[in-house]
Amino acid sequence: MKKKFIIIVSYIIIFINYNVYSNENNSILKVGLLAPLSGEYKELGNSLLYSLQLALDEIGNNKVIIVPRDSGFNNSEKLQNAIQDLKSQDVKVVIGPINNEEFKDVKKYNDLIFISPSNISPEFTDNIISMGVSLESQLKSLFNFLKKQKRKKTIIMFPKNQYTELIEKKLKSFNLENFQTFKYDPNPQILTGEIETLTNYSQRKKNLELRKKLLEDKDDDQSIREMEKLEQLYTLGKVNFDSVIIIDFGNNLKSVLTSLVYTDVNQNDVLFTTVNQWFDESIFYENTIKNLYYPSINYKEFKKYNENYFKKFKIYPNEITILAYDALGLIYYAWKKNGKISSVNDFSFKNKIKGKIGTFSLKDKKIIQELSIYKTDKNKFTKF
Repeated sequence: MKKKFIIIVSYIIIFINYNVYSNENNSILKVGLLAPLSGEYKELGNSLLYSLQLALDEIGNNKVIIVPRDSGFNNSEKLQNAIQDLKSQDVKVVIGPINNEEFKDVKKYNDLIFISPSNISPEFTDNIISMGVSLESQLKSLFNFLKKQKRKKTIIMFPKNQYTELIEKKLKSFNLENFQTFKYDPNPQILTGEIETLTNYSQRKKNLELRKKLLEDKDDDQSIREMEKLEQLYTLGKVNFDSVIIIDFGNNLKSVLTSLVYTDVNQNDVLFTTVNQWFDESIFYENTIKNLYYPSINYKEFKKYNENYFKKFKIYPNEITILAYDALGLIYYAWKKNGKISSVNDFSFKNKIKGKIGTFSLKDKKIIQELSIYKTDKNKFTKF
């Protein structure tokens, strides 16, 4: 009887100790970070780590712990070793990977949740949530903007490259009316000729020459005044669209804008829009463009984040690190709300979430950002 009592007491002690251990685990939020902390992209990895330190400072809860691991960049073996190490540390939710091409390697770890700064898809993919500013969110904002501007004929322009099929797939998900698509060659020498065809440049140039020829022998005041106006033009006649959406970045975007201006597309008649440029100031030096409109995250919060980051670390952050900052805030919110994090279902909320990037919703296993429209105006970014 005594022996039996000892065995029962032993089981009770083991059960109590297990529950104490379990409660201690639940009272601590361990968040993994998968980032290239060495090699060619280590500056990006360190920038992500610093951004999480900023987020920790704002959260102010010492029960939130970051567990960083070097996952390399497009290095499957290193990535999987890092994940195994995180699992051994009882980490359940991970910020990363940063590259959507690595999703195939992390999907099999279905006992973990990955919050990635990638913008490849707004839908939750198995155990992965992409925090990046998705093309869907950007297009939705642009379509609403063009509707408010009463634009009826929009050309959606995008290059022929590895993302063409993805862009076409995204566009099909919208019920588009009064929109046409135009795929162009990213080679600037070919691009100009393609845009000349799109804008009917040759015919409009001929229209001008013919009109000037008709007036050249007339000497009445009206004809002289008209000729003076024609001398200031490069073409005569309008293009058959009133707005463009250019899904491109950097120098490729600038090449498209230059070609549109070269083919005499009147910026008073046609609205020039593009996708998120992360407030790239180099666009200011594209002197051919008066106003360029695009959807983006909250500029005021973006500037504030950059200033706080620089004040603490004496360097400026990579743009995508603000997504990691918000990812930690989202994880902390889900943990506090649910008491634990077990699956991606814990990240479905009825209410909208406000972060540094702006307001976003997570409904039906889909994340959509509410983006504002900004324009470049006199070397400034102005909220429209």
